[in-house]
Amino acid sequence: MGEPRTYDPATAYHEAGHAVVALALDRPVHRVSVLPNRERLGQCEFGKGVFRPSEDWIEREILIALAGMAAEARHTGTYGWDEAERDLRYARRLILQRASQRQAERFERRMLSKVENLLADEGHWQAVELIAAELLKHGVISGRAARHLFDRGCE
Repeated sequence: MGEPRTYDPATAYHEAGHAVVALALDRPVHRVSVLPNRERLGQCEFGKGVFRPSEDWIEREILIALAGMAAEARHTGTYGWDEAERDLRYARRLILQRASQRQAERFERRMLSKVENLLADEGHWQAVELIAAELLKHGVISGRAARHLFDRGCE
């Protein structure tokens, strides 16, 4: 038997951030992984959900997209703008549906501030740490496990 596999802690916090903010905003999580492939270092896959019609799905999606980078930054102390390029591209496309080109940067900062606030909540951050720890141990966890850890962190 070879050496146990090790995973990148920054990636674990990044993906855990996506999962926690998604769950906090009632978006179901299907699976969370830090198993790298050619396209990405990790992935948070979302489940099909029943969305309330009054819900602001654009804002929710922007917050979830920015959450990985924000959680990683809270853990490492620096924002990985380049590493989060895919998430940022997606968030910025959505932002332009909500704000003009001129207002987009300010709107993005406001959304990032909002997601940092969500992650600053003690229960939410505890959930990020629990999910990141499981990802570092196993590489991948189910949406059900992520939900359980989220609920445990938010007790």
